Amino acid sequence: MLTVDCADVTSIQNELVVYVADKVEAIPTLKNHQFTLSTLDDGFIDVELVISAIKEYFDFIEEGSNFAVISNNDLIYIKSVTGKVLQSQSKSQQSQLFSCTHCGFVTQYQVELTVHMRMHYL
Repeated sequence: MLTVDCADVTSIQNELVVYVADKVEAIPTLKNHQFTLSTLDDGFIDVELVISAIKEYFDFIEEGSNFAVISNNDLIYIKSVTGKVLQSQSKSQQSQLFSCTHCGFVTQYQVELTVHMRMHYL
């Protein structure tokens, strides 16, 4: 399991977790100011691949030169180079994502997550 600290970029954390998890084919779990990536078979996730995906995303949103990605064992930090945190366009435009604690399924709708989680107990 790999943890990515997003304290300086919480406004784009939801979009970042979806992008990175898709790139490295991992199961994401959202937390406050961070997310974790894991595999189904408890295998190892390539840290360099995760760092590369994070940098690729920041280059895509034209913020690559403003943030550094630092790795320390199974923890990756995204830190602002200038000390300024990334602000979102508007709080009302930001959508909240819900994540299944059992398998990492991600959805925008809490009702859909509730129905999904019930399937784990059938």
